Parts: sequence; C-alpha cells; structure tokens
Amino acid sequence: MVNKTKRTALIGASLFSISIASGLAIAPPMAHAAAEAATPAEDFGELQEIVVTARKRSEDVLKTPVAVSVLTSDTIEQRGVVSVNDIADQTPGMNVTNNAAGRSDRSFQQMVIRGFAPAIVDITTVATFIDGVPVSSASALTTISDPERVEVLKGPQSAYFGRNTFAGAFNVVNKVPTDEFHGSASVMVGTRDNYRMSAALEGPILGDKLTFRVTGDRFSKSGSYENASNTSQTLGDQSTTSGTLMLVFRPIEGLTIKAFGLLSKDDDGPSAQGLISAYTVTNASGKVVVQGQSNCTLNGNPTFCGTAPSLTSTTPSASTLTDSYIKNFLSLPNGRFLSPSDGTQGYGLVRHFYHGHLAADYEIPDTDLTVSYLLGVNSEKYSALVDLDNYGDTSIPNNGFGSIPAGARSYFDYPYLVERKTDDFSQELRLAYDSGPLRVTGGVNFIDAWTQAGNGGGNGALGKTAFFSANGETRSRTSSAFYGITYQVTDALSLSAEGRYQIDKLFAYAPLSGYTATTSAFVPAGYYPGGSLMLSKSYENFMPRFIAQYQLNDDLMTYASYAKGVNPGRFNTSFISSSAATQRAAAAAGLKVQVDPEEVTNYEIGLKGRLFDGRLRFTLDGYYAQWRNQINSLNLSGIDPVTNSAFAITSYDNTGDVDLKGIEFDGTYALTKQIALNLGAALVDTDIQSYRSTAVTKLTGVSDFSGKEMPNTSKYSANAGLQYNGDLKGWTDGTWFARADYIYKSGVWSNAANVVKTPDRHTVNVRLGATQGDISADVFINNLFDNTTYTSISDQFIFTKNFAYTSTLSALVVGLPERRTFGLQVRYKF
Repeated sequence: MVNKTKRTALIGASLFSISIASGLAIAPPMAHAAAEAATPAEDFGELQEIVVTARKRSEDVLKTPVAVSVLTSDTIEQRGVVSVNDIADQTPGMNVTNNAAGRSDRSFQQMVIRGFAPAIVDITTVATFIDGVPVSSASALTTISDPERVEVLKGPQSAYFGRNTFAGAFNVVNKVPTDEFHGSASVMVGTRDNYRMSAALEGPILGDKLTFRVTGDRFSKSGSYENASNTSQTLGDQSTTSGTLMLVFRPIEGLTIKAFGLLSKDDDGPSAQGLISAYTVTNASGKVVVQGQSNCTLNGNPTFCGTAPSLTSTTPSASTLTDSYIKNFLSLPNGRFLSPSDGTQGYGLVRHFYHGHLAADYEIPDTDLTVSYLLGVNSEKYSALVDLDNYGDTSIPNNGFGSIPAGARSYFDYPYLVERKTDDFSQELRLAYDSGPLRVTGGVNFIDAWTQAGNGGGNGALGKTAFFSANGETRSRTSSAFYGITYQVTDALSLSAEGRYQIDKLFAYAPLSGYTATTSAFVPAGYYPGGSLMLSKSYENFMPRFIAQYQLNDDLMTYASYAKGVNPGRFNTSFISSSAATQRAAAAAGLKVQVDPEEVTNYEIGLKGRLFDGRLRFTLDGYYAQWRNQINSLNLSGIDPVTNSAFAITSYDNTGDVDLKGIEFDGTYALTKQIALNLGAALVDTDIQSYRSTAVTKLTGVSDFSGKEMPNTSKYSANAGLQYNGDLKGWTDGTWFARADYIYKSGVWSNAANVVKTPDRHTVNVRLGATQGDISADVFINNLFDNTTYTSISDQFIFTKNFAYTSTLSALVVGLPERRTFGLQVRYKF
C-alpha cells in the first residue's frame, strides 16, 4: 500500500494530466504552430479513426456526444486483454466485483461504472451486448476470440439500449468475415500451467454473397495460491472452452443478414479468496484454527477499521475434499432444477452459456431509409459448490447443538451449493432515416427473461435431512418504443432528442414442487401448485435524453446532455418458502416482497478531439448524477424455533439515494512514428444522501450514512501505457515492439459505513514481441512486481459449530489477484 503522500502525488499527477489535456484543447494557434515547426509532421504517426455504434449507427468516436471508452482489436492484442477485469483496468472509472455471499468466483461479474455499485448479486446497473444484442452474462463476452472492438458506454443509455443500461452499456462488436480466406492460430504458455489455444478462419461460401467466420478457444490455468488445508491443491484454477460461428448473407443489393452463435463452458476449481475473521476460532485442544484479526470495536462488536489487514498463514483455506459424502449430495436431484449431470461434480464452478442472434439491415434503394431487425436468445446455467465457512479444518467436532446431526460429518464443515439458470429472448425492429440535416431513428423492442435460483447445504446430513431449496421462477417482460432525432441546426451546432417509453411486467411463480403458504405475511395463505403465478406487477416509465453538440473546429467537439434512466424493480422470493416462524420474523424486521425500480437523472458535459495533426486523440467528460430509489440488501439471521437450525435471509428494498459526480479522461498520443503513449484517469466522487442497512448498522452502530461513499468503487483510478515499435534490421517485413502498462485503482470500501477498505492497487505489465511476415511471438510478464493487493472485499459471517458469530457480520472475504505470471505467445496469420 502506498502512503498518503504517495497517493496524493499520484492523484495530483492524474488530475494534472487532465488539466494538461484541457489546456491543449484551448491552446492558442501560435503554440500549436510552434510545436509543428519544432518537429516535422512526417516524423510522427497519425492515429487512426475509431468507429463506434453508441447510437445504433456507425460514428467516429470523437464525433459521438456520448462518453465511450473503446478497445480496438489492435489495442486488445497489444495490451494482452483477455478478461472483463482486464477491460476494467484499461477503462477509467470502472471496477469489476465478483465477491458476495461468502464467495469470490466467476459465477457472476458485476461491472461498476461511475460508482453505480449494485448491492444485489443477480442485478446489474450495466447491461451487456454482443453486436447490440443483449447478453445475460458479462463473463461470456470475453469468450469471443479477437473481436473488432469493445465499447464501454458510460452514463444512462436507455434511449437506444433499453433495460439495465442504468449506468452504462458494454458492447462487444464482432469482426465481419470477408470474401477472401484468412485465418490465424495462436498458442500461449505460461507459469502455473497457463495455456491458451485459439484459432480463427474466415472466407467465402458463395463468393461475396455468403461468407463465414469460425473461431475456437481453449484457456486453462492453475491458481496462484496454495490451499492452506491441502497444500497439494491450488485455489483459483480456471478453464474455459468456447466456439463461435458467424455467417453473413448478402442476397440482394442493400440487404445484409448476419447470424452469430456462441457456445462456452467454464469449469473452475475452488476460488482464490481469503478469510479475515474478527474472532479467533479454536478446536477442542485449544489449537488456533482461524486467527482473529479485529483491530477495533464498534457498537460492541469486534471488527475492522481502516485498511483491511493482511492474511494470516491459515488462509486462504477451504475444505474441498470431494469424498463420497459430497458426491452423494451432488448426485441427488432433491429440490434442484438443474440435472445433477449438468451441475458441478465437486468444489468449484461449472457454467454453460449459449448465445445466438440474427441481425438484418436493409438499405432501401433510392431512399435514405434503413430497416433493421435484431433477434437474440441466451441460455445460461451455472452450478457452484463452495466451502462457505472459508476455512479448511477437520478438528472441530460437529456437535453445535449437543450432538452430531444424524448422517452428517463428524467434523464441522459448511459445504454450500448455489445454482442458477437464466433464459431470455429479445427482438427489435428499427427504422432509420438519414438525409441532409436530419437523422431520425425509431423502433420497438421486446425482451422476455426467465430466472431461477436456489441453494442449499450446511453442516447437517446433506441429501438426507438438509436438502437443496430452489426458488420459483421469476420472469420479466419488457416492451418498449424508442426514438432518436438529430437536427443539424448550423454547420457547427446539432441538437438531439431521444427517448424510450418502457413497460416492465414482473412475475414470480411457485416452485415446481408446489408451495403451501402457512402464513399471510407476504402472500395469501394457501396452496400454490408448482409453477403457478404468485405475484405480478407492472411499471411504466419514460426515459428521455437531450444532447446539444457543437463542433468547435474540424478537430474539436464539445457536447452537453441530460438523461434519465430506470433499473427494473424486482420481487424478493427467497424467504417466501421459509417456515412460518421465519417469515413472521422477516415481516417484523420490515422485509417486503415488492421492490420498486431505481431511477437516475444524469447531467454531462464533454470535450473530444484531435490535436497536433492528429497525433493526440483524447476525450474528457464530467458528469453529475442523482441515483434515487437505490435497491440495497437487508439481512436477517437467527435460529428457526421449528427446525432448530440457523437461517440467514438476504432481502432487498429501496433504501438509498446517492449523488455521483466525476471527471474522466482518456487519451492516446503518438510521440513519434515509433513511440505511442496512452493515459486514462478518473475521479469518481460518490455521496450517499440516505441509506438503510440493518446488518451494517448492527455491526457498526452507524445509522446515518449521509456523506459516505459507495462500496466496491475506486474513487481514483488511472492507467498508462508506453509502447515502442521498431524495424528488425536485416529482416524483410520484420518489426518488434516493447510495451509497459501501469494500472492504479484506489481502495474500495466493504460497505456504506466506510469502516474498512482494501489497500490501493498498483499493477505493472510488460510485453516484448516481434513479427516476421505472418509469424509473431510475444513474451510477457503480468503483475511484474507480484502485487498481492486484494481485488475485492465483502462483509461475511464467521461460521462455527454453534453459530455464535452469525447474528452480526463478523468477517471479511477478500478476492485475491493472479500473481506474477511469465508467458510466451506465438501467433500465425494466413
């Protein structure tokens, strides 16, 4: 961790860079001319234009009045970007968190843009897309080998992209196959059994009328950390196998039809996460199993203040023995909605993801009209078995209530199975007109999505007296109509009015086994047949956006915008199937079933352009947003008097209001034809206006959260890269490059009380490569200085045999980064 002086210096340097960029934007012509006179223009390389589709049409990113960060295919290759986390590192003002509910794995990855950090594992404030078609899983986006580009749109994008684009949108754009045969194959090998094999082939089937592109990718690595309870096992093992196919059909002039399909499978081992406990846990002989690390007491509770402490020698640790006890549990279908054969076969994660879409664009001859149609389908299911107590030990007897539960393990353990499936279907019909000073877009959109989740496990007799409990399905049907009108008032000034009218219909259904409500605490008492409707609700919203755009000159543009966004509401169904006593306890604690939509109002100004004969390309923006009706988690735990077992309920409610403001800068400067510099920086200032969390208040005593910052958000972030390119002397078509990247993310809070946070994170990656004709080779070192700063942090309970510490949050679970990795990659293009 850097000290306060160093951090202040780093922040100052980042903001100074923004100030320099702003100054360049308004530099007098004389200074510009002097710079040109000092160095001949032919000594420098002009940066190429980047095209984005932030408004459902192709536009130069520097002419688009929306905050967009773009990673092109070349950028992705040069910087070694292979994951959503890598994209976040290269995007100012963006974090990724996959840490919640006692686990930090790839079962979900939440993208946090501008501090809009959701408190719900299965809800996002940022929607994901492939070629503009919605996708249910952010993790699936990086299974696309060698995309054309990745677009990160910031701020509400409801007008063009619809639901869940509350804080932004994340769009992966595929390469379109040509009518000539091309292909590539690459192999990467690295330390800790890292390897990746990928291949791509494209070309004609029927000349230029029908072309194809097919890709395949296989990635695997061993984890960076030994399991302290089983040193022969590593934590953080991951593997992914994926394939894609795109067909492009051009049957007549003006008509283009694209069909795309993606299949992927993740098969991971136990995740790399550490436990930091506020209490010391010992076995019967007094041996320390978990070391307490509390450094303060709040509201009578031992807890953590300031920067999260380092891990002790007993962690990371997990009980991960896949013996007959676990195999029997995983083989049973009791209460499950996934077939055991589709689920995980041991500790870790298995996920299957399928995506397909069809996109048709017809430019009607002799008109200025284009008709577009999008059809998309997604299916995702995952199954994860975790050691929820987060420590591996066989020396504590499992007799928390006086005796070992019949059929249970003799030692205390808490294996927990979490499963989820999501299916959705979407359609969009769009008409665009572009002629003279007027551009008009209008259309209709429909999305129908089904989700079901469940979990189960514990220290009882798994599969005998402790079963998996599946919730009923929830469904959302969203119908909307949208428009966008842009009018060129003068050669320099254009005005845009955009909007979307949206109807969200939410449904909650009974579990397939049926459900009998013995209390009317949340739904009318009575019997509900399996799959029958229990709850429904409709919401109607209009989300406008207005933009004023002014072209200062051929190279500089400024804009101002106003936008509103809505994140759909939801139902709390996890506790409806609990016992009557548990439901009454939940109702008494103020938990409710219906949660209203979140709302945001966003104000933004921006400056984009090129300077110094196109050698400098930059974007600079500032924003102010009001997040209202924020959905947050409410936790309740206790002992059910009927079953005499511990219960923990997580519910959600509209309990918060937050104001957010910030500055973002992203730029690339070609110093010479051989040397290029990129720099990004962001200040994300979140200010909680109101907030309610029973769990956090019970732990810390804080009930007034006003003035606090949002958790899981880096207030300061920066990334910088320097690349040098040269020719290989004596080699025809031979080139080489050397590159270094630096990433900085300031620490993130574990909760809204702002009591404990992660240290600031600094990462340096280096690459050196050469190309000769069709063959290239790179050597790289990721995390050069082997920084082990936590990547995420989440409040959790410390589990013991008598559940003495589960009435109040009593531990932290931290995500652990991949350690220093050496690698070699060889690529062949033909």
